Amino acid sequence: MGIDKVIKPDNTAVRTSLWRALHVQTDAKPHVFEDEIGFKLIAPDDDWQERPDMKYTKRLRASIVARARFVEDVAKTEIANGIKQYVLLGAGLDSFAQRNTEISSQVDIYEIDQPDTLAWKEEKLIENGYKISNNLHFVPVDFETSSWWTELLNKGFDTNKKAVVSCTGVTLYLTKEAITDTLKKMTSLAPGSTIAMAFYLPLELLDEEDKPLMEMSIKGAAASGTPFVSFFSVEEITKLADEIGLKEIQTVSTKDMTEKYFKDRTDNLVPASGEFFLVAKT
Repeated sequence: MGIDKVIKPDNTAVRTSLWRALHVQTDAKPHVFEDEIGFKLIAPDDDWQERPDMKYTKRLRASIVARARFVEDVAKTEIANGIKQYVLLGAGLDSFAQRNTEISSQVDIYEIDQPDTLAWKEEKLIENGYKISNNLHFVPVDFETSSWWTELLNKGFDTNKKAVVSCTGVTLYLTKEAITDTLKKMTSLAPGSTIAMAFYLPLELLDEEDKPLMEMSIKGAAASGTPFVSFFSVEEITKLADEIGLKEIQTVSTKDMTEKYFKDRTDNLVPASGEFFLVAKT
């Protein structure tokens, strides 16, 4: 008899969820983003807040809640405008479907991620009393060996209907070829679909205070077997999106996010520089 494989979620997905919860539990109100569902599923040890990756990463935590809020704002706007399909590429332990039951009942939600992460998540959601509705589709993909686009179509995604696609925390781990291919696939979405995709600036373009943290992250990622692969300048991504044929191309920087979500805070919480969004239409 073989030993049953223990299914575990991706470390990055876990860390991101814990940062979201830490924001609610330790940062001053108003919270930029409120999400403790992933935290409930993970049920970490009592001393989890003392982990070095929790304790010394305030600016990264702020970035994570900023990007979560930003992509959800984009998705909610598009859904309010009548879009019926929401695709989360690299969904991790995202809980949009569980927190926005009224909105999510109006759309088909497709969560794309690694098989183990999604299997674990589904199991834990059920264990914690969350119902998996018929319009929530888990799309497990081994990004090394299969096409997320093919798997998405296999789950009933309709290319004739407009969609909104969010992609955060993914491009860092993909080659430039894979990213170009992903963006090209996006152009097969129905005209008028919206894409919000996060990219990472190279080390030399970061604010000085964020460089040491990023250097640590780069080393840590390499040591854990998931090295950071791709960094881009804003100009490179804008040019790539334009060449591929995307329309209404905008980029949203850390400074834009700070202005939008972190004004007049009392706790000096500001996101780390380094991440920016491409927002475009097909």
